[in-house]
Amino acid sequence: NSTTNNGLSGLRNIGNTCFLNSVVQCLSNTRILKDYLLRKEFITEIRNSESRGALIKSFAEVVTELWSGEGKIINPSAFKSQVQRYAPRFMGYNQQDAQEFLRYLLEGLHDDINRVQIKPKNLPEIDDHLSDSVKSSESWKQYLRCDNSRIVDLFVGQLKSTLQCTTCGHSSTTFEVFWDLSLPLPSRIGSLRLSQCLDHFTKEEVLDGDEMPTCSKCKTRRKCTKRFSIQKFPKILVLHLKRFSPSERYRKLTANVEFPLTNLDMSAYSSTPQACSYNLYAVSNHSGTTHSGHYTAYCLHAGSGQWYEFNDSRVTSISPRNVVSNEAYILFYEQSTGVTTSRL
Repeated sequence: NSTTNNGLSGLRNIGNTCFLNSVVQCLSNTRILKDYLLRKEFITEIRNSESRGALIKSFAEVVTELWSGEGKIINPSAFKSQVQRYAPRFMGYNQQDAQEFLRYLLEGLHDDINRVQIKPKNLPEIDDHLSDSVKSSESWKQYLRCDNSRIVDLFVGQLKSTLQCTTCGHSSTTFEVFWDLSLPLPSRIGSLRLSQCLDHFTKEEVLDGDEMPTCSKCKTRRKCTKRFSIQKFPKILVLHLKRFSPSERYRKLTANVEFPLTNLDMSAYSSTPQACSYNLYAVSNHSGTTHSGHYTAYCLHAGSGQWYEFNDSRVTSISPRNVVSNEAYILFYEQSTGVTTSRL
């Protein structure tokens, strides 16, 4: 099959743009997104307004070039121009943070194809006395009344936040969307498992002193506990390992986080009993220090089932056992339809 190796092309580094190249390769290997762009389905979904569509058209051109042959080196200059028109913070040729870039890019693509033409001004408050499942559903519907697109269909999930008063025991729940989960690393060096990072993210936190919230039952500020769980799982789960800690003056945490390539079991972090499993298909890696680093991507190639390293213009095959490293920064998982899971 001549198309088996399509997608194995590099991106030229046009001046500290390895952060952009790494993220583009990860998204180019996001199967559902790639197919949507290659089939040009987005054309009919672009919002009616002059500048609309410029970013997604330009991104689709890059992805189309990447998948129209192999061994090519593609220049992302035109795409970068559209990115900086949407988000001027990416002007110039300074090194940028890949996770920040991913957030802006997805938001920009979403804006181009948002099914909502005019966002409602004031949405009604959700009644606190409703059951959690109704509250979650109402909250999700409200979100979709403002933001609803193929990008949201793929990448957006919903978190449940539970606040409990330590005095009267009253519990209140709120729901918020997430485009990715930023996971703290409980240890700076050594070896960790991804499940430890997820446990840390969902563990109960005590809000006391200046952080004390007002208990809606006691009607006064009280010491409370807060914890997160996942209410709605996205098709594509993006996990960001927080290697750059503001409290450490942005010193990079180099702990090796062991993560599974297949069958990541997320059911323990769900707010409702459900089986939920994911398979890894891409990793954005960061090597070096906070101030002088380099980004690459490891991607699972759908055509051949092989893992490849995308290092700017160079593409080389790698062994699956080399995918897990202490340079992993953003993990891209796709929800699996199978049920077998492995805890890690």
